[in-house]
Amino acid sequence: MSDYNAPFEIHVHGQVQLRADVDFNQIQDALKPLWQYAGARSLADGAESAYEDEPGIQFDPKDHVLQICWTVRGDEDFRQSLDDMCMSLNELAEQGAGIEVTFYDAEFDEDEADEEDESRDDFLMLFVGPTPAAIMQVQRDLLVQDVVNLMERHFDGAELGGVVSEIDKLFSERFDALVSSLEIGKPPRGSGGPGSGGGHGGGRRPRHLH
Repeated sequence: MSDYNAPFEIHVHGQVQLRADVDFNQIQDALKPLWQYAGARSLADGAESAYEDEPGIQFDPKDHVLQICWTVRGDEDFRQSLDDMCMSLNELAEQGAGIEVTFYDAEFDEDEADEEDESRDDFLMLFVGPTPAAIMQVQRDLLVQDVVNLMERHFDGAELGGVVSEIDKLFSERFDALVSSLEIGKPPRGSGGPGSGGGHGGGRRPRHLH
């Protein structure tokens, strides 16, 4: 499919702390689903974003940090590339991290759209980490941040300790269920599992998520 005919512009954004022993070749292999999807022959060739003002895919060898602010034109089949990338990054990650993925409807024009027209925009929040516990920890931290930010419009932060405790309780129960399911060889209960989550947000998200 030509880039010009692709129905989506797909923006991948996140920062992953990698283990100190991870080298460039391992990163290149882990990110192969991304740069190969973009039609590149190597990470160096595919690290550049479709937009010049985005830094693309960068690796800081001093701090062992992988930074992604990268856009590619594509279709729904890119979701499989994301799944493959996350599985590979799990093996390299030092700690849990969230990766934001936004699908922008390339054919939707807000200025010309009628009221009944809807874009096909979609937003996914993916998670990677060395263990299920590390992934759940970053999920928990993001949820607490979102809930506290929302509720602080109506309550003082000091009043929200009980809410945070209930969130911790929910994640503790989910982790216990995961451990039990692994012990008996069954998948964890609950929708989506600990590795990914997503949904439609209200309105179009800005392309840059800095």
